[in-house]
Amino acid sequence: MTVEQLRLERQRLEIPTRRPIGFWEDAFRRLIKNRAAVAGGIILILLVIIAVLADVIAPYPYAKQQLSPVAKDNTVPHWLLPFLPAGTTRYAKVSDEFLMGADTLGRDIFSRLVYGARISLLVGFIGAMTAIILGVIYGSICGFFGGLTDTLMVAFIDIMYAFPTILLIILMMVYFRSVLVQVDPNSFQGIMRRIDDSMGGLFFIFIGIGITAWMGQARLVRGQILSLKQKEFIEAAYTIGATDLRIIVRHLLPNVLGPVIVAGTLAIPGYIGSEAFLSFIGLGVQPPTPSWGTMINDGRIALLTYPHQILFPGLALATVMLAFNFLGDGLRDAMDPRMRGTK
Repeated sequence: MTVEQLRLERQRLEIPTRRPIGFWEDAFRRLIKNRAAVAGGIILILLVIIAVLADVIAPYPYAKQQLSPVAKDNTVPHWLLPFLPAGTTRYAKVSDEFLMGADTLGRDIFSRLVYGARISLLVGFIGAMTAIILGVIYGSICGFFGGLTDTLMVAFIDIMYAFPTILLIILMMVYFRSVLVQVDPNSFQGIMRRIDDSMGGLFFIFIGIGITAWMGQARLVRGQILSLKQKEFIEAAYTIGATDLRIIVRHLLPNVLGPVIVAGTLAIPGYIGSEAFLSFIGLGVQPPTPSWGTMINDGRIALLTYPHQILFPGLALATVMLAFNFLGDGLRDAMDPRMRGTK
């Protein structure tokens, strides 16, 4: 056999090499194959676009009472009049002028629904970011240093878990909304109150959710770091002189980022639900700032006669929560190391 024949035979037998697929690329490939997760992601992207372009999409200002006449058959039934504010005598049903009807004050429901998307998405994203930042910092300190530090910090988490989360948020909101009204406007509490007023009541909601949302993330990060800090690559980092901070930031945190993102995404529906519940009981955003929970509360008295007052904000709230759940479930499957390389 000649040299050329040997070369050709060797080329025929050589196994073609493929570029190795990284963890994040493999996770993304599996994520886009999950139809429910893709559908949830598309819905959330559309909701973000609607929230950003609310000023363009909404046909009316969310707080403006429309003074145009409504049809005679839209008159409120007599049995509803005792439950309505003084001087209110009309609702508006779904029509060409009001795509989803108008509430008891004559405000367009569709416009308020569009602007309400901003509130829900802001609460969801900021609540998740706050929980991730505080949880990662707290959990990293617990898991990495261990000993008495870990014992005391975990005991504090257990104490926080002893209080019902929603009850703790309600108590904080009552304090923020009642006690801080009488403080000096130039004091620290007064400045916080003015910030909350300028944000339509969102600032105290962010504080209430942020104070109670980080504990689950902290426990997750602590458990992950406890299992990772005994690995060989951490010992190798110590042998080359790496500091504790460098080991945490460069070696430990990148390995816990996947579970943290998944847990944060799956927790967002809970934050949105908490905001809707607070708004429903009157401790959420301040009128006339629109919130889906407030809209449901406003429409409950007319449920039998004008069910669209609750139906549309209820569907919007259910849609965004399902979308986050679908996306979170897809991320959990995509980032599971045990499923790496599978279809």
